Amino acid sequence: MNILDKIIADKHKELALKKQVVPVSQLENSALFDRETFSLVKRLRNSESGIIAEHKRRSPSKSVINQNLNIADVASGYEKAGVSGMSVLTDGKYFGGSLEDLLYAKASVNLPLLRKEFIIEEYQLLEAKAHGANVILLIAAVLEREQIKQLSEFAKSLNLEVLLEVHNEEELQKSMMPSLDMLGVNNRNLKTFEVSTDISKELSEKIPSEFVKVSESGISSIETIKDLKNYGYKGFLIGENFMKTNDPGKAAGDFIQKLKNE
Repeated sequence: MNILDKIIADKHKELALKKQVVPVSQLENSALFDRETFSLVKRLRNSESGIIAEHKRRSPSKSVINQNLNIADVASGYEKAGVSGMSVLTDGKYFGGSLEDLLYAKASVNLPLLRKEFIIEEYQLLEAKAHGANVILLIAAVLEREQIKQLSEFAKSLNLEVLLEVHNEEELQKSMMPSLDMLGVNNRNLKTFEVSTDISKELSEKIPSEFVKVSESGISSIETIKDLKNYGYKGFLIGENFMKTNDPGKAAGDFIQKLKNE
């Protein structure tokens, strides 16, 4: 089993337990369920920087990144920095996140929030809506085309935007459909964990213009973003580069300012 297979196997077990304790009706009746949502798509289309800043405590590839920070402080710092949106990892076992992180971020800022999670069931979309998310992530590597269709259409019915993540052309071709808003290319090879933005460049011309293009992973320099903008990318997901510092908000602010000045 590779790491992705392990994560998904654990996710099935987690969901079976969760559904015994928290029924769908409880999620649908939550205070946040009927709130107005913020559009990440609009922010990215109109943003100079296109930065989606991530809150991530640890990862399978890097172990601990930063476990000392309060998520409300990180979220407020990101908002002050002028990011287009914020990604919140909610997986517990492998990334040290939780749905509470999403809730605290929602309480702290007026940013479009992406629930970064390994989504395999509609129940997780209801969780996302109930905890303040505006956007959900679907990962083509772990879903069949029919699942992507079902989940993305259900997300749209909840007024949630959909970012679909691909790692190669095969995943891209099986995934494209009208119920997606953004197509994200992950620059990290899931088998080797090596990172290269070449895959973002390679797939850029194969992504239709109606989808907002997002490049994910391994982005740490102004030059990389300027380069990727030439390929039509509007969004840039950056986590580790900010989170490994003592003040992610300041790191994001300095980065965005530098990007605007060049």
